[in-house]
Amino acid sequence: MAEAEQVGHANPAEGFPPGLNNAFVFASCNALSFPIVFGSPMVLYAKSLGASATVLGILAGMMPLLVILQIPAARHVPRFGYRLFVLLGWAARTMVYFALAAVPLLVVLDTGTRLALILVLMFFFTMLRGISSCAWLPWITSMIPENSRGRYLAIDYACVQLAGFVVVLGAASWLGANPTSPRFAGLFLFGALAGLASLFFLWRIPETAPPDAVKESATPVPWKEILLHPPFRKVIAFAIVWAAAFGGIAPFTVAWLKTEGGLAEDWILQVTATTYLGGLAAVWMTNRRLDAFGSKPMMALAMSIWIGIITCWFALSQGSLALTSVTLIPLHVAMGFAGALVGMSMMRLVMGSIPTMGRSHFFALFSVSANVAMGASPIVWGVLLDVLREAALIPPQWNLTNYSVFFAGIVVMLLLALFLCLRLTEPAAVPMNRLLRDILIDSPQRLWLRFWPRK
Repeated sequence: MAEAEQVGHANPAEGFPPGLNNAFVFASCNALSFPIVFGSPMVLYAKSLGASATVLGILAGMMPLLVILQIPAARHVPRFGYRLFVLLGWAARTMVYFALAAVPLLVVLDTGTRLALILVLMFFFTMLRGISSCAWLPWITSMIPENSRGRYLAIDYACVQLAGFVVVLGAASWLGANPTSPRFAGLFLFGALAGLASLFFLWRIPETAPPDAVKESATPVPWKEILLHPPFRKVIAFAIVWAAAFGGIAPFTVAWLKTEGGLAEDWILQVTATTYLGGLAAVWMTNRRLDAFGSKPMMALAMSIWIGIITCWFALSQGSLALTSVTLIPLHVAMGFAGALVGMSMMRLVMGSIPTMGRSHFFALFSVSANVAMGASPIVWGVLLDVLREAALIPPQWNLTNYSVFFAGIVVMLLLALFLCLRLTEPAAVPMNRLLRDILIDSPQRLWLRFWPRK
């Protein structure tokens, strides 16, 4: 392996290590790409081909499930180095993306065949992503000092949320109310080109030497000892339950809006685009607080918000809440806000819960555990939704739909996730009431005093 570039650890006052700005541009380009195949546009295209809830669950679950490939892939990272390992995988998956863009144009094939082809190509796409992504988090973690990780995650999430908002809103305008196959093909082609552009900035991120590069990978990996590392074990338990709850939310809220709500594709995309605005709001709120207050209170706050959000979706499915923009837009903004809170806080907590040696394997185990749960979740929920609809298993006197049962089950999972969140180990974290005081009382006071007239 070529000698790694030396990356100095800058303190927050001096800025990030040289070259790390390329990671933010890479994240932005990548965020113009992945919401198309992993978000609402792909769900809507699959629905246009007649996909059932089970098929939608497979599509949504494929990406996180194949993260399991990080386990065998992690041992090969020292041989290639972080940068080359990620670059090779990202380049290969981009080539598959171009093949995905061609599928909507194959109108000589029937819809069932095109849907099967989408599933096959998405398998290879997510397989390549699963293998190459095992080097990304260890690479970035090795560059960023602990007291700057919250700030890095905030900027990274801001780039992702802004780019995601732009691309989903653009997709809504491009597809329109009744999108044709060439429209879907053009959207997928744009995503492939954005993925191609991201490779340039990925290569410009400075390399660092994997800390376990000096060890030969023939040494058996102590997976049991890694899993039993106390703080890490608690994070994994929370992550699994959270992922099992969260995994089905995005695809089946979109499916509900289309099938039960009867909304047009462009309106669905415009509404779902506002989740990225919620993510940007979360970045603004956590910019200084994540490092100052800790991850645990942020995650507890997010879990509480999520419980309220899914309760609202349950009310929508029961007809107790009106299906209007006044309801849907704030609901999606809140989803983006709470989702970004969990994502940033949990990643920062994981970064601080693992030792330096064996970092690739710790991250691989965490990613695999959480993503297997997230991948299995939409498949299980999709099968359940189809069975409940077709077999009429819900007693009529309960006055519930199959989606009502789905949302009720998610609420139960979120309550368990909140319980596990409160048991996490983070010595420097403050109680959630102090975080709420800063958000609701101290910060508004500081803002008011800034504009208060002075004599």
